[in-house]
Amino acid sequence: MLTTHRAPDLKTVLIASGLVLTLCMGVRHGFGFWLQPISQAHGWTRETYSLAMALQNLMWGAFGPFAGMAADRLGTARVVIVGTLLYMSSLLWMALVNDATLFVLGTGVLGGAALACTAFGAVSGIIGRTAPEAKRSWAFGMSSAASSFGQFLLMPVEQQLIAGTGWQQALFILTALVGIVMLPMALQLREPPAQKATGPQQSILGATREAFAYKPFLLLLAGYFVCGFQLVFIGVHMPSYLKDKGLNDPQIAVYALALIGLFNIFGSYYAGKWGAIFPKRYLLSTIYLARVAAIALFLLAPLTPWTVYLFAAAMGFLWLSTVPLTNGIIAGIFGLKYMSMLSGFVFFSHQVGSFMGVWLGGYLFTKTGSYDIVWGITLALGVFAALVNLPIDERAIRRPAAVPA
Repeated sequence: MLTTHRAPDLKTVLIASGLVLTLCMGVRHGFGFWLQPISQAHGWTRETYSLAMALQNLMWGAFGPFAGMAADRLGTARVVIVGTLLYMSSLLWMALVNDATLFVLGTGVLGGAALACTAFGAVSGIIGRTAPEAKRSWAFGMSSAASSFGQFLLMPVEQQLIAGTGWQQALFILTALVGIVMLPMALQLREPPAQKATGPQQSILGATREAFAYKPFLLLLAGYFVCGFQLVFIGVHMPSYLKDKGLNDPQIAVYALALIGLFNIFGSYYAGKWGAIFPKRYLLSTIYLARVAAIALFLLAPLTPWTVYLFAAAMGFLWLSTVPLTNGIIAGIFGLKYMSMLSGFVFFSHQVGSFMGVWLGGYLFTKTGSYDIVWGITLALGVFAALVNLPIDERAIRRPAAVPA
């Protein structure tokens, strides 16, 4: 691993990883603003751009376990540096490529790999290894709050960049910003000293087999699939949905997405804090049921700017509050040794859901001219996720022999 003689400080790790997540997730959450200008500039249907975003989310999940393995074995700093360079390449690809097939493939693969190396899965391990057990759930909540702050901060910035400089120049500016902020922060992600292990050692393959043979892990996979479906469908298609319904002022979508980011700061923080007090599985189930209620009320209420803002605030509080709870369950059950890798596997399920949500949104809109069917699927999946989280056993797994975690 990338280490120095100085022991890592939790505050430094949280600030550095928080800034990485702020840029990584803040830029990524704004990709919905490019759907219409890029599609119109190249003469594409919404399905093309939606497919690129869907593939990006799928590749993010597919690369996640490997990025996690690398972070666990080689150090988080190296992985984040590689991810930053990939992130810059993916933004330039979006700006310069005008062939539909190449756009989908490059945006999907480069962007997915970049996000895998710079988002939650890559940095969760170092946070878990640095934070003492009593503060671990809180630390996960703080990192999730940082990503939410990025969404709140960068939503208006990205929309104004597109309006003021054009969609292509906006991508060039974001490319430079990512490099300037994320590369220096990566160097601050120093790993804690490795614990001297005694007794039998668990291999990567052994840890993977153990997890996939354990029912609570499979239930986490199922619930996180739903989380990805809901969030990415809403995040990418919300601006277009509002325009289709007659709310043509682009600032409404900007404010809505910014409110999601703002309220998610509080939701993520309190989810991490409450996760140290209450059973995490019950909190997860409550979050999914609350999302169902918020979406149903939004669809039933008259569509006005204020109902959009209320919906955004409610969804924002619930947006990434699943992350600290899910990571906390993984750490509690399996320990910290392979946490980034196992978080990557769970996040892959999240991203399969993301792929389905964003792609189905574009596909079914193209076929039917409406998002109604996808909203219905989103509600049904929310109920499903609330149910599958209830029986999760959060206790540490019992191993036949002592295996250091």
